[in-house]
Amino acid sequence: MNDENEYIRAAAARKGSPFLNTQQAAHYMCISERLLEQMRRDGKGPRYRKHGRHIRYRISDLDAYSEGRSSGGNSSNNGHDDPRNKKNKAA
Repeated sequence: MNDENEYIRAAAARKGSPFLNTQQAAHYMCISERLLEQMRRDGKGPRYRKHGRHIRYRISDLDAYSEGRSSGGNSSNNGHDDPRNKKNKAA
């Protein structure tokens, strides 16, 4: 039920404000808040802004980040190893 509320809040925020808080942005990107915070701390996540003491993500920045990480064919995985792509190198 909490996830549904966050989805509704994120959808409403998208209609009214271009900014999402960390919880809404994580939900929007289908990742955990903890992962988004870690990505922000490591400088590897989407662009964000500080409004006073609050962290805000612009929806267009989340979309751009996601678009930049999309892959297909033989494109780069941006330094992240996907265990599904690892081949058995026992030989």
